[in-house]
Amino acid sequence: MKFVTFTGKKSGVQNVSTTLSRDVPTPGVLVGKEIADLTGLAYPSVLAILEGGEIALREVAAKLEKAPRVALSEVDLQAPLRPPRVFGVGLNYASHAAESKMAVQKVPTVFMKLTSSVVGPDAPVVLPKVSAQPDYEAELGVVIGKAGYQIKAEDWQKHVFGYTIVNDVSARDVQLATSQWTLGKSFPSFTPLGPAVVTADEVGDPHGLGISLAIDGETLQSANTRDLIFKIPALIEYISSTTPLEVGDVISTGTPEGVGLGRTPQRWLKPDEEMVITIEKLGTLRNRTVAE
Repeated sequence: MKFVTFTGKKSGVQNVSTTLSRDVPTPGVLVGKEIADLTGLAYPSVLAILEGGEIALREVAAKLEKAPRVALSEVDLQAPLRPPRVFGVGLNYASHAAESKMAVQKVPTVFMKLTSSVVGPDAPVVLPKVSAQPDYEAELGVVIGKAGYQIKAEDWQKHVFGYTIVNDVSARDVQLATSQWTLGKSFPSFTPLGPAVVTADEVGDPHGLGISLAIDGETLQSANTRDLIFKIPALIEYISSTTPLEVGDVISTGTPEGVGLGRTPQRWLKPDEEMVITIEKLGTLRNRTVAE
């Protein structure tokens, strides 16, 4: 299933469904070009569905056929969930480490992205006045569905609910001013997420997915998740070795080469550019930049 969160369009569509308040984020399941409205269930959000585990998933599956439908064109998609935490992984493609002129570490390079930076599809990405070097990063996001501490690598699949697309927008001058990356990656709107959380059964092996990013039609990143240095089992084992993973946590697994930092000349985001990330089986995440 493809879980989404939606509201009525700000353009004025009032009667999205009999149960949906236009401004209340509502969980749903994407079915083709329609959304099955899950308002009638006892789960007010996608995160609540994850927390409900197998019982919640069975209830959703039973409701899908009879759930009211709304056209995708009649709603605004929000970030599919509000994760408790977003773990970023740096330098996880050898080609990206090389273009960044940084050594590949013996263990994963992990940083945090504050959840206040999370936005959804089509939300504007605000380029802050204090940065002259805003950059883009297409990434595969892993959504945790079962909490755990000190998880063994071979048990990783038991803890993965599904996958989503992440744009790890970064203010490079702020990020690289110190060895701590979190603030340079956590400006408001710097973590576009979505359009959906796709359940693991629909994705299969996440280590063979095409991933790309284009800006205004020009492809700047194109790779495959098979090239990840630290695969998802290793990331889950490593992160959970020091902090228990929580339901709804997102692990953003790193970006391939082609970012603005590594180009000659360097290529920074400018206002009124459309970033489009596509990951096989997950869909497309679009966001346009605006000046602060």
